[in-house]
Amino acid sequence: MIRDTPEAWDVVGSKHRFKGRVIEVRTDTVRMPRDEVADRDYVVHPGSVAVLALDADDRVLLIRQYRHPTRHLLWELPAGLRDVQGESLVAGAARELAEEAGYRAATWHTLVDLFPSPGMTDERIRVFLARDVSKIPDHENGFVHRHEEIDMPVEWVPLADAVEAALMGMIHNSPTVAGILAAYAASVEGYALLRPADAPEV
Repeated sequence: MIRDTPEAWDVVGSKHRFKGRVIEVRTDTVRMPRDEVADRDYVVHPGSVAVLALDADDRVLLIRQYRHPTRHLLWELPAGLRDVQGESLVAGAARELAEEAGYRAATWHTLVDLFPSPGMTDERIRVFLARDVSKIPDHENGFVHRHEEIDMPVEWVPLADAVEAALMGMIHNSPTVAGILAAYAASVEGYALLRPADAPEV
C-alpha cells in the first residue's frame, strides 16, 4: 500500500521574510540531491480543522463565507485554526462547529487529513466526520460573530448533491471538496473504515 512518509532534507540557511497575525513567510536554503542547494519559499501556518457534519437524512452542513484572497463567497465546511494552546483537534473541530454553525455532534471520526498546498505552505488540515448532530439552543451559544463570519448562511445539502456540486466545479474550497468526496466514499462501507477522532497525525 502506498503511504506518505515524513522526511526532512538538510536546511543550510533560513530567512524570515514576513510575520503576520496568523502566518509567516520563510525562505529555506535546502540541500538537494547531488549536493546542490536551492531556496524554497513557503508559508508557515498553525494548521486547521474542518467538520463535515452529516445529519440523519445524509445532508451535509455548509456555510457560506467571504474569502478575500480569492474574491469569492465560498460554500465551506465549518473550519478554523489550531490556535488554542493544548486543545485537541477534535475539541477544536467541535468548537468551530458550535461557533460557526450553532450545532453539536455526539459521534466523531477522522475523515481525511490534508496538506492543502504542500508546495507553498506547511499547513495541515484534519477534516472530521460529525454525526448525531443537534442544534445548540440560542441561550447556550453565546459566540459573537465578527468580520467575515457575520450573517453566514447555514445550509443542509444532500450528500449526493454536494458531490455533484464538487464534481461540476460549483464549490472550490479544498477541505470542503475533499471532505464531501471522502464522506461519500466512506458511506459505501457504512463509515466502518474511518479512523477514530483521536487518530494520530503522521
